[in-house]
Amino acid sequence: MGGGKRRKLVLSKIYGFACGKALFKEDHSQIGGPGFSRVVNCNEPDSSNYCDNYVRTTKYTVASFLPKSLFEQFRRVANFYFLVIGILSFTPLAPYSAVSSIVPLIIVIGATMVKEAIEDWRRKQQDIEVNNRKVKVHQGAGNFDYSEWKNLSVGDIVKVEKDEFFPTDLILLASSYEDAVCYVETMNLDGETNLKLKQALEVTSSLHEDYNFGDFKAIIKCEDPNPNLYSFVGSMDFEEQRFPLSPQQLLLRDSKLRNTDYIYGVVVFTGHDTKVIQNSTDPPSKRSKIEKKMDRIIYLLFSIVFIMGFVGSIFFGVATRNDLDDNGRIKRRWYLRPDSSNIFFDPKRAPVAAIYHFLTALLLYSNFIPISLYVSIEIVKVLQSIFINQDIHMYYEETDKPAHARTSNLNEELGQVDTILSDKTGTLTCNSMEFMKCSVAGIAYGRGVTEVERAMDRKKAEPLLHEKLNGLHHIEDLGNKTPAIKGFNFKDERVMNGNWVNEPSANIIQKFFRLLAVCHTAIPEVDEVTGKVSYEAESPDEAAFVIAARELGFEFYKRTQTSISLRELDPVSGKTVDRLYKLLNVLEFNSSRKRMSVIVRDEEGKLLLLCKGADSVMFERLAKNGGEFEEDTREHMNEYADAGLRTLVLAYRELSENEYQVFNEKFTEAKNSVSVDRETLIDEIADKVERDLILLGATAVEDKLQNGVPDCIDKLAQAGIKLWVLTGDKMETAINIGFACSLLRQGMKQIIINLDTPEIQSLEKTGEKDAITKASRKNVLEQISRGKAQVTASSASADAFALIIDGKSLAYALEDDIKRIFLELAIGCASVICCRASPKQKALVTRLVKSGTGRTTLAIGDGANDVGMLQEADIGIGISGVEGMQAVMSSDVAIAQFRYLERLLLVHGHWCYRRISSMICYFFYKNITFGFVLFLYEAYASFSAQPAFNDWYLSLYNVFFSSLPVIAMGVFDQDVSARFCLKFPLLYQEGVQNVLFSWRRIVSWMFNGFYSATIIFFLCSKALEQQAFNNAGKTAGKEILGGTVYTCVVWAVNLQMALAISYFTLIQHIVIWGSIAFWYLFQLIYGALPSSFSTNAYKVFIEALAPAPSYWFITFLVVITTLIPFFLYSAIQMRFFPMYHGMIQWIRHEGRSNDPVYCEIVRQRSLRPTTVGFTARRAATRDHRG
Repeated sequence: MGGGKRRKLVLSKIYGFACGKALFKEDHSQIGGPGFSRVVNCNEPDSSNYCDNYVRTTKYTVASFLPKSLFEQFRRVANFYFLVIGILSFTPLAPYSAVSSIVPLIIVIGATMVKEAIEDWRRKQQDIEVNNRKVKVHQGAGNFDYSEWKNLSVGDIVKVEKDEFFPTDLILLASSYEDAVCYVETMNLDGETNLKLKQALEVTSSLHEDYNFGDFKAIIKCEDPNPNLYSFVGSMDFEEQRFPLSPQQLLLRDSKLRNTDYIYGVVVFTGHDTKVIQNSTDPPSKRSKIEKKMDRIIYLLFSIVFIMGFVGSIFFGVATRNDLDDNGRIKRRWYLRPDSSNIFFDPKRAPVAAIYHFLTALLLYSNFIPISLYVSIEIVKVLQSIFINQDIHMYYEETDKPAHARTSNLNEELGQVDTILSDKTGTLTCNSMEFMKCSVAGIAYGRGVTEVERAMDRKKAEPLLHEKLNGLHHIEDLGNKTPAIKGFNFKDERVMNGNWVNEPSANIIQKFFRLLAVCHTAIPEVDEVTGKVSYEAESPDEAAFVIAARELGFEFYKRTQTSISLRELDPVSGKTVDRLYKLLNVLEFNSSRKRMSVIVRDEEGKLLLLCKGADSVMFERLAKNGGEFEEDTREHMNEYADAGLRTLVLAYRELSENEYQVFNEKFTEAKNSVSVDRETLIDEIADKVERDLILLGATAVEDKLQNGVPDCIDKLAQAGIKLWVLTGDKMETAINIGFACSLLRQGMKQIIINLDTPEIQSLEKTGEKDAITKASRKNVLEQISRGKAQVTASSASADAFALIIDGKSLAYALEDDIKRIFLELAIGCASVICCRASPKQKALVTRLVKSGTGRTTLAIGDGANDVGMLQEADIGIGISGVEGMQAVMSSDVAIAQFRYLERLLLVHGHWCYRRISSMICYFFYKNITFGFVLFLYEAYASFSAQPAFNDWYLSLYNVFFSSLPVIAMGVFDQDVSARFCLKFPLLYQEGVQNVLFSWRRIVSWMFNGFYSATIIFFLCSKALEQQAFNNAGKTAGKEILGGTVYTCVVWAVNLQMALAISYFTLIQHIVIWGSIAFWYLFQLIYGALPSSFSTNAYKVFIEALAPAPSYWFITFLVVITTLIPFFLYSAIQMRFFPMYHGMIQWIRHEGRSNDPVYCEIVRQRSLRPTTVGFTARRAATRDHRG
């Protein structure tokens, strides 16, 4: 671009505050001190004192992968146990070969490490791609050439071009605009989609060409690396002068240059010193409740193994001591030669032999612990996540966004959610604002009907009428037509089409809409073909205001560094005229100021301060004679809030030249300060000028409910899930949104907790902070106690309560000595709405619910202010909405619309919970069956610590012969179809109450394993004990008994899986029958290997087992006998005591799924008198009428 044509001031946006040369004061004493020690010599790269720009996000390096990954694997108690077992298998204590013990451990650990390596390699590939990106860097003598990001050093001058990412944190020196401004997209940093304006210092703004940097020299002194994205303190020494630096000149790594051809910047922070990397913290580690419980079950199995080994050792010690009599003669077990045995069977040292036997028994019974459990669960969860991601019913076509499970660790938690804590704006609502109504000069304008007003009408009218209108289903469909102009849904013939000039207050109306067109930070973009103007605004509200002004005759079409241009309707001539307003200052909006102002000079030379803000800060700033319409405006704003609209107050004042000069000097001085309290100084000075305002009126915009929100809330309520709404909106707005989405209903008793009592208000006027705090705490506690007493008194009745609390009261309710009673009150209510809640309060409420109830909590939100809440909850759901992606990036699962929560929880959540629960129970069943058979054989063999099976039979049981069917069940099984999950929401309570993974169910599956092992062993041993095994008259030895028992175990555990499965697929058939077939194939192949390798399995199957009819007959008889108890139990339970999913299966089996009467009988079990949603509202209304 050097020497090319530079862009003119077409899209130039206003400076952050004031234009003109900085008046620098010597208020930079921090520079050079602790925390402010960085010195950057521009154009002199320094790679020795500061870190390089190579960024690594991988978990491992080549050197650390093996030790670190092994450490991660052996932190799991089961893996560590098998490591110890593997080490002991190399000693003479081992009842089997060391290789057969180590190989399965290596396979399981290796598979998990390979998965970790693949995931980390993907991160490595991303790192390589980012670090190898190229950017133009000054090479000297005014020449710029491409260099890789990783090679950048502090002090380098770089040239970034349009739509490129910034490679490091830069100080902006100049841009393609003459005034050295540029537009930056920060979505990767804060999730916000709006563009930010940055501007270089005036002294460097003339460096437009490459050759200007040939001999450029400057020294930057600034703060040390820190994670604060929104602050920067520093100074630049240039041409023997010092100039202050602020966040206005800082360009952050990973943000993108937009609407600007190029910029020049100097590198100040590189690599891991950059602010975005300083902010990159690992998300909190979350483990599901089932996984935590699984650890306790494994400890239980350890205890069982210990007890079995201990009992067996006692018997073994006693038996060994009795092998010789007192005279040293052989008394029993002559075949062991006790008179000349080694330490393991020495009757003279029986206690020592018993101790050695105990260690051997621990090795032998290690199969009680499922070695492949962890890796199988990980495989299943990853596959479940893929199914969630691929669900077409959770794909939002409008934004091309499917559901995305960002972690697979919490799949089963989705089926156990007890409480949902939801943001309102952008989550329940669209965060797509529409200008609906306004109040100007005490007169209300706008005839549109809002969602809340329609809901209120339905609430007051006869329910049967509304059933005829819309069946009480999609309540947003009635009159919910998309406006012709996005952001503008205003209808009033009195002011539209220029008719406002005929209104009695036309002058005030003109000032009102002119303020909307001027007081903002939007960027106009003119379509060169059609000439239409569109806007890039910092918030949906602001875009709606500018669009409304345009549609009503005040079109903002151009902005420069120092001016705003409008096309206004002139009330005198009736024609559209161009007007130019010189822009002097912008006093920006922030959460503490709650207002925004601009100071402009109009064409007549008048100095005007135009201000818009929240009613809580605006009315108190009105002049004594400036609130002529205050009472009417307040009344209208209350009506707008009742209608669910968001309101802002508009006011203005004229400034004298002298007043403005005094303000501007102080303001510029504060702006140029480099002290830590710079923002406070700016706010204080702005506060002084934003006084004595003259009221114009108020705006009202609607944030519509998202499609399907009422239906979704209704289904979740029927499923027994509680919903709390945590919002920053006013109480009136939140309450009415609650009515619109049926969280609240007529007849529901509202417990409202706030601090708007006369006592508190009078104390606030005195300003005694301690007295206010003490009285407020006491007042909140009294209100909570009264509410709790009210709920307790009505516990026997069917009354439903709603708790509504504001942010000030919530601050006291969350204190340690009050929060417990507050939680008890909230749990007793059907709905909870927290208004004016700060982000920190949202997180604290979530923590209180999670820790206080012990139940699974789910938080859902779409904005950066919801991140704390999402990370605090057991499950965080991010909505990829208008507010950007920061909530999504901090979430566990991302969805595009709130309504998809219904399918995510009721379908996928239920399925995942059932699958994981059943899978783990089955895992323990099959391992107990196998392990207890070994124990029974050892008891049968006088506790001699001899394994019943070949070494490799022991090792491969969990890996090949029983693991694939359980994985298939964890991925594909369905007790109820998706349609029935949604039709009968109460089914979800099986997960909330944890009925499928309760200790009762776990122990029953363990008992199933114990009795299955008992039946298999004793039937096989007795059947083979005394008669000939084959036609040759041979009796069965250890190998034949072991082979027969093993075959029966493989058949029994796989057919048990077939009985437990509710939904067969081809894959499940393949893995169940394939596992059994593979056992026979393995016997053939393994038995055919040389005897030195196959040992006691050498040709056992082909020569002994397969030819013998008794082998096949015993297998058939034993397997059927083993499965009969479970089959009878399941049949009796299903027929006479069905669980809720069993009832639904009966409906489907009997073909009554379309019988409305029968289905309604079953569905009625899910309706509770204290629930919410429009179904419950209709039921409550009918009960009231009855």
